[in-house]
Amino acid sequence: MRKIAIVGAGESGAQLALELQRLEHEVTLFSDRSAAEIRSGTITSSQCVFSSALRVQLPLEIPGADSESIGITGMTFNIKPDDGEAISWHGSLENPAMSVDQRVKCAHWIEQFITRGGDFRIEKLNVKRLEELAAIYDLVVVCTGKGELGQIFSTDKSRSPYDRPQRAVAVTYVKPAQNSGPENTNEIRMNMLPGVGEFFTFPGLSTEGACQMMVFEGIPGGPMDCWDTVSDADGHWGTSMSILREHFPAEYELFKDSKLNDPGACLRGRITPVVRHAVGSLPGGRSVLGLGDAILLNDPVTGQGSNNATLAADHYARAIHIHGDAPFDEAWMTRTFDEYWRGWGQFSTVWTNSMLRSKDGWQLEVLAKASEHQALADSFANGFDDPRTLFPWWFDRQEASGFVERIVAEEGAAFDLRDFRTTLGQFATGVTVVTTRTPQGAKVGMTANSFTSVSMDPPLVLWCPSKFAPSLPDFEAATHFAINVLESSQHVLSRQFATPADDKFAGVSISEGVAGLPLLDGSVATFECRTVARHEAGDHVIYVGEVEKYSRADGDPLVFHAGAYHSTELHPDFK
Repeated sequence: MRKIAIVGAGESGAQLALELQRLEHEVTLFSDRSAAEIRSGTITSSQCVFSSALRVQLPLEIPGADSESIGITGMTFNIKPDDGEAISWHGSLENPAMSVDQRVKCAHWIEQFITRGGDFRIEKLNVKRLEELAAIYDLVVVCTGKGELGQIFSTDKSRSPYDRPQRAVAVTYVKPAQNSGPENTNEIRMNMLPGVGEFFTFPGLSTEGACQMMVFEGIPGGPMDCWDTVSDADGHWGTSMSILREHFPAEYELFKDSKLNDPGACLRGRITPVVRHAVGSLPGGRSVLGLGDAILLNDPVTGQGSNNATLAADHYARAIHIHGDAPFDEAWMTRTFDEYWRGWGQFSTVWTNSMLRSKDGWQLEVLAKASEHQALADSFANGFDDPRTLFPWWFDRQEASGFVERIVAEEGAAFDLRDFRTTLGQFATGVTVVTTRTPQGAKVGMTANSFTSVSMDPPLVLWCPSKFAPSLPDFEAATHFAINVLESSQHVLSRQFATPADDKFAGVSISEGVAGLPLLDGSVATFECRTVARHEAGDHVIYVGEVEKYSRADGDPLVFHAGAYHSTELHPDFK
């Protein structure tokens, strides 16, 4: 059991505290406000949490906070290019998203933490006080990037392309008028006006019950950059409606009879997107670890802030728990954040930054085709849940062309392929990373769960990569491949090798096997194979390999079922 201090009780800090408390660590949670003060204060974000983050987020246990009441099941997208026709389509989310006012959510989490015996302290901390905490606790995690504490984390310039705000941002929560129409539906409505800004809205749960959350994103210096003189709730509401009336008249008609949810339901500001180094060095020489907005601050245009905070907190909790009694030194802190960055954070950040820029002509063409092909619209909508699925096709004209061709071809399939994949996901599998080395010596790897044994004598196994896998030509050119069966804690590697990247092996500890095969350290089993057959099978290729060498290690395998990672556990009937 480790002694851990968490500074900041927002989305990431409160979740991390609860998870570590559940894992029986000694946790102290610091906040500058009580739960009651948070609940009665002003809003802090728009916090739309998509299903990948909801899956790992601790149960809210808040009345009304469920997918049936406030679940978000789709997205309507509208963009009016300067010199083209308006583009409009609706995409469905595979699993519902949800938005709960952080005043409600975080206050509730703090109260849960206290009820379960947690040490909660109301204190406004400075760097000097952090020095004191770092001397007492095994680990200090800073989850707030505001004020003096945010200055201890330096900007990672290689990952931060902007040095100034890209949008003037405002958030408004409203109570929809009775029987006022589509604003009561369970969707995100995203509206884009190039050269002006964006407006999007979605349902949520706030202090007064169900509400509609509105987000205004104005390009600096443009007509929506008009919040600087606003100083009170009335002015905020008036400006919100004025922007809708002038720039988004269809939305104005839906909201004109609504009213502000509560006096604190207003937020205004400017955000400079930034990635900071995860290790903060204190004047006395000790180090603290950053989390959430303290380290990774995205513009709200894609709604990734709460998702990043949630998934990073989940990753940190796991990393802390499996670290045992070893010291939480600077190398561990850096490695822990980098694992999250490579597996998730980089994709949400790069995509969000791309959405702040003007769209290329071919990107507009892809968006226009989404109005003709439902599967393409669904793919884009689900990118808000898992931005990795947008790589590389959203960033490369040729890749986009191939992606659209596959989407169109799928429309003629015998089944609804999305539903078919979901049904196949009911079969639980292990997770492997298949690796090889090209004739030129480059290391190649990809995540796969299509692995099975074929024969004992001779010892044969098979796996099935997609014909569209970017690394397939490398496997075709190689004589050998290795199956690395991942251990339960290696879900980060599964994500890392499942997503296109310049170097998937960055930060990965490996050894060398037969024919120079890269073998992932920590796997529960490895099979080093010579390719003996390849068979075309629809849109996949069956690779059959003869096992030349194998090894196994203690540990539980990583399991994948119904779109989520799981750990193995002995069935209760056999305990």
